[in-house]
Amino acid sequence: MSRHPDSPTSLAIFCKVVDNYGDIGICWRLARQLQAEHGIAVTLWVDDLRSFRRIWPAVTPEAAEQVVEGVQVRHWHGQEGSFTAADVPDIVIEFFGVEIPPGYVAAMAQRAPRPVWINYEGLSAEAWVEGCHRLPSMHPRLKLTKHFFFPGFTPGTGGLLREGGLLDARDRFQADPAAQASFLARLGVLEGELAAFRASLFCYPHAPVAQLFDAWRQGEREVLCLVPDGVARDQVGAFLGADPDPGSVATRGRLTVRVVPFMPQHDYDRLLWACDLNLVRGEDSWVRAQWAGRPFIWHIYPQDENLHHVKLRAFLEKYTGDAGHFDSLTDFSLHWNGAVEGGQDGRAADWPALWKSLQAELPTLSARASIWQGAMLANGDLVSNLLNFTRSLP
Repeated sequence: MSRHPDSPTSLAIFCKVVDNYGDIGICWRLARQLQAEHGIAVTLWVDDLRSFRRIWPAVTPEAAEQVVEGVQVRHWHGQEGSFTAADVPDIVIEFFGVEIPPGYVAAMAQRAPRPVWINYEGLSAEAWVEGCHRLPSMHPRLKLTKHFFFPGFTPGTGGLLREGGLLDARDRFQADPAAQASFLARLGVLEGELAAFRASLFCYPHAPVAQLFDAWRQGEREVLCLVPDGVARDQVGAFLGADPDPGSVATRGRLTVRVVPFMPQHDYDRLLWACDLNLVRGEDSWVRAQWAGRPFIWHIYPQDENLHHVKLRAFLEKYTGDAGHFDSLTDFSLHWNGAVEGGQDGRAADWPALWKSLQAELPTLSARASIWQGAMLANGDLVSNLLNFTRSLP
């Protein structure tokens, strides 16, 4: 059998956008890091270029093919198409188990040497992940083997996506109040709003946003909530009493809600760095919140039969560490996700009490974020771990 190349030079990623921005967000960070830091020629196949453009404005939604930041981007129209072995790169990644076009798979089998085929799975803290990481799966008809690759939180997984220089850039930004003020001013934040407790909000539409807003409105300190355009649109609009378009703002009690433009990835990172608390969703913003080094609340993507609640609890147990610690984070997170024992709806919770408890624990949570980051750094960065794995295959 032909050996896989020790130094891969080409790679393809197949991404179908299900979670609006989370899926393409992960794939785009992966593609850019592979190209910029490892010199690999990357082709990114994406079915939804309009969602892609929301996180990277240089993307042209109408283009069948384009080069963006050195990455070849191709509009993935469907499962049809004929391909040759010459079309297939050294590594092929299917994101979250998407079905690659049959013609492309057939071409993979004709290539010599055959490509490394990776199924890049979703991030989870569940214990079974380590046992499935790197497992092979033989194609039922063709001489091809797929390997499962799991990002994760332990040395027995692929680690977390993290580009070089990310934490240095974050530290410089967070140590520079003038840089933060300048950035926030570009989003429309007024100088008089900078002294407030700052929270970013990125969640799915079913989150109990109105109830949290009410708790903040009645709270003991001023809160400035920054919401990217399109997030929780109905509930944000109800608070504002107007269409929640970029630049819209309203103050009720101690809460000011300001709608900011939906921003490219590098600006979203800075938003997370500039806030005291980040409410994030899905996978991409969840990982970036962990690298921001600030307290965060995760809104997990919903799954049938509430399987997402199992994943949520697994992460909270790992993140909080010893039993009995960080109860406020766990309670707030479970209610935010409607995952409380007995099926209590998060909207019916005592949100003023939940917020008061979480607020009191924020200094401890900030310290925990730093300790967690150190543990994640010890696992290495996902892209390097992925390439090392492909080089280890026979």
